[in-house]
Amino acid sequence: MGKRVLITGGGSGIGKAMAETFAADGARVLVTDMDQVALDGCPGSWLKMTGDASDPEHMRAVFARISDEWGGIDVVCSNAGIAGPTALVEDVDIEDFRRCIAVNLEGAFLAAKYAAPMMKAQKSGVILITSSNAGINGFPNRSPYASAKWAEIGLMKTLAMELGPYGIRANAIAPGCVEGPRIDGVIEREAGAKGTTPELIRAGYEAGVSMRSFVTAQDVANMAVFLASEGARLVSGQVIPVDGHTENPDPKV
Repeated sequence: MGKRVLITGGGSGIGKAMAETFAADGARVLVTDMDQVALDGCPGSWLKMTGDASDPEHMRAVFARISDEWGGIDVVCSNAGIAGPTALVEDVDIEDFRRCIAVNLEGAFLAAKYAAPMMKAQKSGVILITSSNAGINGFPNRSPYASAKWAEIGLMKTLAMELGPYGIRANAIAPGCVEGPRIDGVIEREAGAKGTTPELIRAGYEAGVSMRSFVTAQDVANMAVFLASEGARLVSGQVIPVDGHTENPDPKV
């Protein structure tokens, strides 16, 4: 049988692309998402659960099902996340900050917390966290998101240290701007905050990338499948950007 793979936030975007790519590689997949409509649009062959990745009870139930259905887990893709508010730090509401941290960081923590005992018992496994190039460079007007994504990298490096002796690897993928509705919304909100147009914001983002291009969800999914493969058997504790090389995280046009 193929790998047993969990993808949180797997109903759309990067998460769904990951699930599709792992499934095409022969894996069994379980996807979680808060969006029931998105899950309803996923293939019937996938296991699906609706819930919040930052809710301990939900994640406990997810891993109980994994234990019952599969008896173990090979790959956990902690991908669930939200963009958080777009505003100067002094204008960010503390509750919005906390929610962004909870979904992104606490969700990754809970996935690792419940995966670790299973993976230790089998002395193998891969944990992949979807961070961001905002977790490497920072991101003006996005302090909650950048804070969460930097923290995810600290979590990942600690997991690599704690779990490495058990044959378990942990890495973070740091996408740049990923084509799709989510980045479109970010661009629109930033344009509003700066009093300019979405077209100029998009052009500025592209100008700050060496390859002058956004990436796709498939680009990120391809990296996830590679990092979970035997070809990456000694790749652990690493942050792998998939961003076309970000030169300037806050380009001006």
